[in-house]
Amino acid sequence: MKPREAIILAGGKAERLGEAAKGKPKSLVKIAGRPLVAYQIARLRKAGVERVLLSCSAGKGEEFLRDLGGLGLEVVPVEEPEPLGRGGGIRFSAGKLTGAGAIFAMNGDELLDVDLDELYQAHSASGATATVAVSPLVSPFGLVELREDGFVSGFSEESPRLPHWVNIGLYVLEPEALARFPERGDHESTTFPELAREGRLYSFRHEGTWLTVNTPKQLRLAEEFVSSRPDWLP
Repeated sequence: MKPREAIILAGGKAERLGEAAKGKPKSLVKIAGRPLVAYQIARLRKAGVERVLLSCSAGKGEEFLRDLGGLGLEVVPVEEPEPLGRGGGIRFSAGKLTGAGAIFAMNGDELLDVDLDELYQAHSASGATATVAVSPLVSPFGLVELREDGFVSGFSEESPRLPHWVNIGLYVLEPEALARFPERGDHESTTFPELAREGRLYSFRHEGTWLTVNTPKQLRLAEEFVSSRPDWLP
């Protein structure tokens, strides 16, 4: 059965955004007039998700509810009693799930256009315990082309795609995977490596939009991207 619930990690403090965050948690920083996390929630709603748990810092629940009103599904802030790390945040929020099937889990401070239906179909067909969405790694630098004798033969300003894939913070998790998440710490250094060694962690390759929002420059680029694509939001 397709996931009807999701967990979003929304505890980031936006420290690197500085004054651009206007004192908001990073997931509530506005992009083209909408809180950043509202874009993820809208995409989850389109995929049939009915209930979203927001893993947030202590004392921030009411702010999330105030800023995220009217999204067409149930949004439940889950305040961490203390910082638990990303894996710990997901594990703690999982205690508020009402169903027993697979869920989506994702970071709340990025913009993605992953087709969640396709993601779940790939996960279900694989038989994996967890699936992680990955994106190709693109170098932020141009290339200097060298001859074998050491002389420079040319330059390329185009940022090259490298032969590697990176985790973009979007998962499908079965109950067994959630049960193995750490109560404190990062699942990417504990649970996921264990599942990978057991051959139970699948990957979903995404080559569409993936924008991180960690700095004022990235915030500006995200604003320009969304503002120029009025139909991008599902």
